[in-house]
Amino acid sequence: MDNNNLEQITFGGGCFWCVESCFNMLNGVQSAISGYSGGHKDNPTYEEVCTGETGHAEVVQITFDPKIISYAQLMDVFFFLHDPTQLNRQGNDIGTQYRSVIYYKDGAEKAKAEEALKKSEKSGKWPGKYVTEITQFEKFWPAEQYHQGYYNENPTQPYCSAVVGPKIQKFKKHFGELGMLNEA
Repeated sequence: MDNNNLEQITFGGGCFWCVESCFNMLNGVQSAISGYSGGHKDNPTYEEVCTGETGHAEVVQITFDPKIISYAQLMDVFFFLHDPTQLNRQGNDIGTQYRSVIYYKDGAEKAKAEEALKKSEKSGKWPGKYVTEITQFEKFWPAEQYHQGYYNENPTQPYCSAVVGPKIQKFKKHFGELGMLNEA
């Protein structure tokens, strides 16, 4: 990877344990870090974010090489991994911290996010109206260390085995067939 040309994207698609694990498997992704964005409290804790009172979403900040994986491909993965028609929830995970959101840094990124959302809506993969927010990026707060790589460290934890594991298997099958997964 060309470290001089790396870019970042930050978005939330429900529980960050699912999203972070999958993005870390993609060719061209240097890192996917679980954290929090979109709230009004500096350096929030997981417990604070879970109350819904800080305004943060659980997000993943992805550092990637656009020569290997494009913004559009990352958006395809984003819309594959979660249901963008569910307002403030993903399955049984309910609360504003689980909202579907894309954070953009400039007008060009905003336009790309809007285009990706329209493309996904037209695909019909998720029937219903999309509720994904497209919001100006302000700050990313990394989640506590125990959240980083959580699924890899805790695959038998009940939530991981019941929810995260099946989602990762579906992801690996689909994006593996497309040749987008790294070998590691």
